[in-house]
Amino acid sequence: MKGRRDYVRLSGRLFVPLLLPAILLIVWQIVVSLGVYPEFIIPSPLAVFEKFVEVLGNGRLLTNTWATLSQTLVGLVIGVLGGVVLGYAIAKNRLLDDVLSPLVITLQSTPVVAYAPLLVIWFGSGPTSKIVTSALIVFFPMLMNTVVGLNSVPASLRDLMRSLRATPWQMFTHLEVPAAMPLLLGGLKVSATLAVIGSVVGEFVSARAGLGWLINDARYNFDTPLVLVAVFMLAVIARTLYALVGLLERRMLAWRR
Repeated sequence: MKGRRDYVRLSGRLFVPLLLPAILLIVWQIVVSLGVYPEFIIPSPLAVFEKFVEVLGNGRLLTNTWATLSQTLVGLVIGVLGGVVLGYAIAKNRLLDDVLSPLVITLQSTPVVAYAPLLVIWFGSGPTSKIVTSALIVFFPMLMNTVVGLNSVPASLRDLMRSLRATPWQMFTHLEVPAAMPLLLGGLKVSATLAVIGSVVGEFVSARAGLGWLINDARYNFDTPLVLVAVFMLAVIARTLYALVGLLERRMLAWRR
């Protein structure tokens, strides 16, 4: 009986996530079949799949996917490291918090689309401007989560560590990092998806390669199936990065279970 329940539970975990995409695919095909919109506006699922096979075969899809993915990963690493380091400094220094917090809040409230053209002017139309855009959009949530995570450490635990004559390094590794880790990993989950957005925003402004560039090129040529293929690949990248961070979170926070 228990084995049957485990089988049902496993089947549910495997097939339930596929239920909504299947429903959307059916609705999509119904809309196309009814002829509500011309096919150049809403192509059929089959047309999108054929376009996917075409651009996969000629290498355009892989080339542009790798361009976006590489920029996203580099921007993610830079943004995460920068946000954590500065967030730790702000959390530990009240004067630095008073000086930098207004500037950080101001910059965070400004959409990245607003200053993406400036980054292209300053860093060129190559991958550097996309990496910087991606890093900036990742930087702010990681900084805020780091500050909140470190400030959430109970004062009683800090007092206990001091009474045990813990060194600053021991305080950092045995108290502050474990206490802030849930918020840090939560920020990393958000950042993993935002990094993709930052990279694509830069590609929309100016680029020679990447999925954002491919979308713009397809839009100018009214190639709607290619637009949908590129959007699908962006969703795959974002979902994969999110899943990898989720796996890391389960392993690093196993002690909480």
